[in-house]
Amino acid sequence: MMDAILNWCDNLLENDIWFYLITTVIKLVLMFAVILAFVVLSVWIERRVAGWIQDRPGPNRAGIPLTLFKRYGSKEKQPLKNVLHYFGIPETCWIAKLCTWLKLDRDIPTFGLMQPCLDGGKLFLKQENTPSYVRKIYFIIAPMLVLGPPMVAAAVVPFASSASTCWGDINMVVANIGIGPLWIFAISGLSVYGITMAGWSSNSKFPFLGGLRATAQLISYEVAMGLSIIPLLMMFGTLNMQDIVSNQAANGWTLLPLWGEGLSLQRWVMMVPMALSFIIFVTCVFAEANRTPFDMAECETDLVGGYHTEYSSMKFASFFMGEYAAMVIGSALVVTLFLGGWSIGFGADEALHAWCDWVAVICQFLMFIIKLLAFIFFFVWVRWTLPRFRWDQVMKLGWLVFLELAVANIFLTAAVLYFIK
Repeated sequence: MMDAILNWCDNLLENDIWFYLITTVIKLVLMFAVILAFVVLSVWIERRVAGWIQDRPGPNRAGIPLTLFKRYGSKEKQPLKNVLHYFGIPETCWIAKLCTWLKLDRDIPTFGLMQPCLDGGKLFLKQENTPSYVRKIYFIIAPMLVLGPPMVAAAVVPFASSASTCWGDINMVVANIGIGPLWIFAISGLSVYGITMAGWSSNSKFPFLGGLRATAQLISYEVAMGLSIIPLLMMFGTLNMQDIVSNQAANGWTLLPLWGEGLSLQRWVMMVPMALSFIIFVTCVFAEANRTPFDMAECETDLVGGYHTEYSSMKFASFFMGEYAAMVIGSALVVTLFLGGWSIGFGADEALHAWCDWVAVICQFLMFIIKLLAFIFFFVWVRWTLPRFRWDQVMKLGWLVFLELAVANIFLTAAVLYFIK
């Protein structure tokens, strides 16, 4: 029976179309699983970093209190001793000393992992409430337009180099198209329709103002974001994101050219326009994801909750997840364009491929995840460090600073590429 199944699989995979379809479905499942896992993980990181920066109790220190066991065993007040007595463990045992050393005499630490689970359960079980005065069709569609585009945009982000199999090569990107950044800008730009539609369909003043703010802000910063990556495309000469990462793996990351052709004079002088592009691009990613200090569309001090004020239950959760999904995709794009993407660097990628393709793919995937986590930490760090901007400051920064700076950076890049060889 097993031989028949294997023979059927071999016959199926002999056709290139079936091999392509099967591998694409596997990569799609992996991509969506990673994004959804990172959305939950981002919430956990948000709370952990917030508690750490503000030095307050929370997911960093809160756990299951051992006072729950107070009614068991001894009548003494110390919870740890009550637990030890209940299970018949002597206080001089190494287990008791280890618990004391780990500071388990007060709480059983959960490391904040229960918080995302409880949040999901609360939003899933919460009563759905749709006000009678809203435009219901658009009110229902809006959350889908916010959550869907980041998921689709992730299809062109490479998470490892290609690997060879007996049936053919597998490219570790769902859609290896030649217009990767343009695809991301085009698809992620659809999120603004969901936010604007949510504010308009709510038939309420503050959500409508939030939708208008989101539209103006996203359009303003999309222009600067698109212009900021032109210097990278001029340097790499391609729009294919897998080729961009492969170039960085061979010749040094965009912001760390320490091997290969990255040691040339031109690449080191190019660090100036690349650093400017990085600053502009990262700031625009913050604005596109509606993250503090650019969360003017949902500013609770001005707009109660902004465009999602009238939403509840899983509709609100869709907006919540859409924001974190946009943050994850934005972080992945920054890592891919400026920090080497899946590249380990210093010639390690070629060495691992010479040893075993699949070992190289696994190591590169882990490196991509580590870089992604580091940049998500940076997102959260900025949120709990900088205060929220005023609305006029947000618009001036987009139109009067970043737009002009991005255009000037293009001319600077062209001058460097022309005069320095």
